[in-house]
Amino acid sequence: MEYRKLPRGEEQIGVIGMGSSAIGMRNEKEIIETVRAAVENGINFFDLAAGHASCFPAYGKALNDLRKKVYLQIHFGADYTTGEYGWTTNLDQIKRSIDWQMNNLKTDYIDFGFIHCLDERSDLRDYEKGGALKYILDLKAQGVVRHIGLSSHSPETANSVLDIGIVDMLMFSINPGYDYQKGEYAIGGVSDRTGLYQRCEKEGVGISVMKPFSGGQLLDEKTSPFKKALTKYQCIQYALDRPGVLTVLPGFRGKKDLEDILGFFSASAEEKDYSVIGSFTPEDAKGICVYCNHCRPCPQGLNIGLINKYYDLAKAGDKLAAEHYKNLEVTAESCVQCGHCDKRCPFHANQSARIKEIAAYFGDR
Repeated sequence: MEYRKLPRGEEQIGVIGMGSSAIGMRNEKEIIETVRAAVENGINFFDLAAGHASCFPAYGKALNDLRKKVYLQIHFGADYTTGEYGWTTNLDQIKRSIDWQMNNLKTDYIDFGFIHCLDERSDLRDYEKGGALKYILDLKAQGVVRHIGLSSHSPETANSVLDIGIVDMLMFSINPGYDYQKGEYAIGGVSDRTGLYQRCEKEGVGISVMKPFSGGQLLDEKTSPFKKALTKYQCIQYALDRPGVLTVLPGFRGKKDLEDILGFFSASAEEKDYSVIGSFTPEDAKGICVYCNHCRPCPQGLNIGLINKYYDLAKAGDKLAAEHYKNLEVTAESCVQCGHCDKRCPFHANQSARIKEIAAYFGDR
């Protein structure tokens, strides 16, 4: 497992976590075995926006002696008191559901308390007006909630909540389909979505990724909006390369899925290479570096994807990006303009010109 630090905290979070959308379909024994196996393999971040209420008592039993080793992402607005998933902004329902979730999870604190699934500005107004926002802030002040987060599919709504300045983590749907206007939750244009990721990186808000496979649609050429299947490893690497991302949260149906996903860490660079998406990106995405590193290896040893990322972040106002850039072993000044990267870029970015531009930009700083 690899870990990334929460910018506004000391937590080291595994780059692959566990979503709970599907595991509730299994029996309690299978859920317990899968969760414990996940922890044994270094997974320490669990999202509890579950598809089924039945998984909560199983999680409580699985993590009873492991609670301090894991971080739980619990949603204020996901209602399980009826036995099935429901969505609400009603304060009383949220209070009852949170009490029920904590009781079944056998925990007296919440690592990440999430404002749940706000996709419209009217949802945010309802959340504030009804007292749900004050409730989660009060629990944070009491130490019951360690960090406040937000789950959303909308860049506009996410930015509205980020403006309030209370969020340490954003749960957002990230995959090549959604980022390029393909799929049910493809909300916002390329620049809107990229701008949100960059803002999170700039402001120290971590991102946990939901729907990395677009509900499985990207994995099958028959359902893929691109008419071409991607692999799980390509989708995971794509998400991990977006600015601000700390962890990707696939849903496991059992130990077999867990073992399959963990194969990511032993997969080759070729197996993770998602540059094929360059053949079906929209016009407004062409010529833009997406940090896929398909241009590597550079004859001069430049990490072109990372250099581009730090440049984009610096221009977006991230004050630390310039320091990260200057700490690279090889910077843009070493480019000899050989054109190797231009020939290999699947997104038709003029990397040679861009690297020259980057060298001038950071050379003045």
